[in-house]
Amino acid sequence: MKRNVKAVLSVAGSDSIGGAGIQADIKTISALGHYAMTAVTAVTAQNTLGVTLSEAVSPNMMRGQLDAVFEDITPDSVKIGMLANSENAEIIADRLRFYNAKNIVCDTVIMSTSGKELLSNEGLNAFINRLLPLAAVITPNIPEAERLCNMHIGSISDMERAAEILSGMTPGAVLIKGGHLRGEEAADIFRCKDKLYTFTSPRIQNPNTHGTGCTLSSAIACGLAEEKDIPEAVRYAKEYISKVIGNNFMMGHGRGSMWHFD
Repeated sequence: MKRNVKAVLSVAGSDSIGGAGIQADIKTISALGHYAMTAVTAVTAQNTLGVTLSEAVSPNMMRGQLDAVFEDITPDSVKIGMLANSENAEIIADRLRFYNAKNIVCDTVIMSTSGKELLSNEGLNAFINRLLPLAAVITPNIPEAERLCNMHIGSISDMERAAEILSGMTPGAVLIKGGHLRGEEAADIFRCKDKLYTFTSPRIQNPNTHGTGCTLSSAIACGLAEEKDIPEAVRYAKEYISKVIGNNFMMGHGRGSMWHFD
């Protein structure tokens, strides 16, 4: 039997194409050698071309799933993705506080890659006020950071300013993913305990990146579960996501899904 397996909980939406959301989280956690548990926030009808429908689970079901997990297997880390609505955001925050959950990674899933809104303004306020204060790390991309900070981001210096603003919303670290900026290299800005880091890497020429944000945040949660410190967990996750994108897997007719395994 494999030793040192950690329990990692994904609280996120279900992706019917299997490339993002809960399904990407399970694949990532499993590929990194750990035990995946889930609490589904919403069921979506989506594929590599976009999201067509989204339906949140009931508040009672949201609460019941979280209680069922924590009353049996205490997670070593928690990844939070799509929230679906403010009611479930409030319940998630309440139960995480109640169980004193640790190593919480918040992936700020506000809109889909295709541009569909996945969280209302009310839900966003609940996320900011109730969940960000619990986070060890948050991982917005540039459009999400723009909405959270109410500013345009068009440069590395803008990303640094946004990271500073977001650091005022959470006691945790902030990783702003810079894949939306142009350039031969992709640059991410990471702010942790008032220190600023820049992670740069050559752009991998693979358009099939459905679920990259989910995969990265789940990998960070795995690193924290392994008791890596936050900067080390982020580096570990970035190495993993680069490998996954570099697999050049092709599945689907749009922005294709990735292959998470060796």
